[in-house]
Amino acid sequence: MINEQKKAKFKHMAKFLTPEALEKFKQELGELKNVKRKEISERIRYTAAFGDLKENFAYHEAKEAQGFLEMRIRELEQMINQAKVIEKKTDGKAGLGSKVIISCDGDKDEYQLVESEESDILQGKISITSPIGRELNEKRKGDVVKINTPDGIKEYKVIDVC
Repeated sequence: MINEQKKAKFKHMAKFLTPEALEKFKQELGELKNVKRKEISERIRYTAAFGDLKENFAYHEAKEAQGFLEMRIRELEQMINQAKVIEKKTDGKAGLGSKVIISCDGDKDEYQLVESEESDILQGKISITSPIGRELNEKRKGDVVKINTPDGIKEYKVIDVC
């Protein structure tokens, strides 16, 4: 019972997203509802014509794809409905939506702190709940943080927060 209450509470928590991420999720939702749904529906109709549905692998595969699609649509709708657009912090501290430039041994990296749904390391977006994100959160320009990396603990200096 307690676990169900936690799940229900978690489902209604706000999702803090950058304006870009909210727009990206809205576009994805539109694509799934208006294009992919029709494609899968047509695939189901086409494969159903192959005969006995019990042994029709293509039909079952299409129905499974439909299930995954509908699950993603519900997930996106819930995320969009609960979305709160991140306001940039102006107090100089790193936080959700902040871009943080750090350096270690002469190398510079720039990361934007985001919610886990938006994280994409290849785009320089890291989750605020990741080990690096947790260490950078609330830091200011000039602060030094120690981060446990696969190569051991490294010291990073915060060059800028914007």
